[in-house]
Amino acid sequence: MTAIQRRDAIFQAVSSAQQPLSATALAQRFSVSRQVIVNDIALLRAAGNHISATPRGYLAEQEPQGLLRQVACVHDAAGTAAELNAMVDCGCTVLDVIVEHPIYGQLTAPLQITSRYDVQQFVMKMKDSEALPLSMLTEGVHLHTLICPSEEIYLHLKDTLRAMGILLNEMQ
Repeated sequence: MTAIQRRDAIFQAVSSAQQPLSATALAQRFSVSRQVIVNDIALLRAAGNHISATPRGYLAEQEPQGLLRQVACVHDAAGTAAELNAMVDCGCTVLDVIVEHPIYGQLTAPLQITSRYDVQQFVMKMKDSEALPLSMLTEGVHLHTLICPSEEIYLHLKDTLRAMGILLNEMQ
């Protein structure tokens, strides 16, 4: 298999995957190193392919199915799991987290969290790597972009976050 054929096969695998595919899993599948996969993904992106790197692996970007909404939240690092669990328990997908950095401006990190299992994996990865949430750069203030099944569910989620004391506009 040539490098071009491998990149085509990687893009097909990522495009047809229902869940993110890790660089390690792709490396095993194509009998190359993890770094070769990382380089291939970079080349695929440079060629105009829309591939997101999430904490759990790569996904081809697809049109959201549902209502695209954002919520502004504030909490400490310990509140991350509860916040994300509330969102997925309401049936929403957490697409990303956004912070406003004083030097870099808007920083956005893709998440693609859809279930409690995803939340558990995300929190475990933070703990194992001793990393803090991106929101700690802004004293806990951040936005999440969500896909919600309906406006009613989005409003219910806001009520839930308000009751938890983490909905930003309710704290002012």
